[in-house]
Amino acid sequence: MQSGFLRVLTAVLMLSASVAPGIAFAQNYPNHPVTVVIAFAPGASTDIETRIYTQKLIEYTGQSFVIDYKPGGGTTIGNAFVAKAVPDGYTLQAITGGFNASPALYPKLTYDPIRDFAPISLMSRRTTMIVTNAMTPYKTLKEYIAYARANPGKVNVATTGAGGSPHLNAAWFHQIINARPTFVHYKASAPAQTDLIAGRVDLYFTTALSAVPHLKSGKQRALAIANLERSPLFPDLLPASELGATGFDYSSIFGFITQAAVPQAIIAKLAADLQKAARDPEVSKRIEADGGFMVGSTPAQFREVIVTEIARFRKIVQENNIVLEE
Repeated sequence: MQSGFLRVLTAVLMLSASVAPGIAFAQNYPNHPVTVVIAFAPGASTDIETRIYTQKLIEYTGQSFVIDYKPGGGTTIGNAFVAKAVPDGYTLQAITGGFNASPALYPKLTYDPIRDFAPISLMSRRTTMIVTNAMTPYKTLKEYIAYARANPGKVNVATTGAGGSPHLNAAWFHQIINARPTFVHYKASAPAQTDLIAGRVDLYFTTALSAVPHLKSGKQRALAIANLERSPLFPDLLPASELGATGFDYSSIFGFITQAAVPQAIIAKLAADLQKAARDPEVSKRIEADGGFMVGSTPAQFREVIVTEIARFRKIVQENNIVLEE
């Protein structure tokens, strides 16, 4: 009896020893600056939104959250860096849909996008709009769909690069409506917008933030919202899913992840702080003014989004025979 009791007692003590340090570490977290990796160059919308949330984390914790830019490789350089980071919670990553698209486009990744990362919180979804220039003959999305079907290869659709999420989702949209456009790839949104206004391309999937100035000037025309939710900025503009592209739902996501082996207590603390930031009226006002929708999810909810998007992008790439140029 005594030996059995000692075995149980030993097991309990060992379990306590393994759990207690993680809890204690989380209670003292963070006690020095935290690095937040962005897999894009400075100045992008990802950069702006990251700073909105990290400023709140600084207020909540009293510690610095320092941005570290690691662009290139379609986000894979930054992703690989975080996957190999020390799992102490001091390396986070701000991600968009490019993170979920990369497994479909880069078959020889040095990391596993699900196994090697721990989701923290999906912070927001951005309104995406389908816009055209003011000179095109189609005035509505239904008219565009009819035109694109009747003119295979003649409609030029701008993207911000081959294999980027705007390209993949535009390919998905045209697959749904059974049309074959010509994709014109740009390195950034600004030149794509310039050529759209000039009439050198016919269609572009862009954020509400980028579209608003051109819509107000009358140089572009909005045909639909790409995601399911109507935008408070454009309450009369219907989702594409209601206008002939059944099932289409493209919203640009933004969230935070970290290395997979980070203690759960730290992830829970970070998630709680980020959810608090998502509920902050100052934060939500800034995001919603740019056409975004606040989310502030749990880690489990964000994992579900990541898994779903990875599977969807793989299907889009395979069915549309999308291959990146060497």
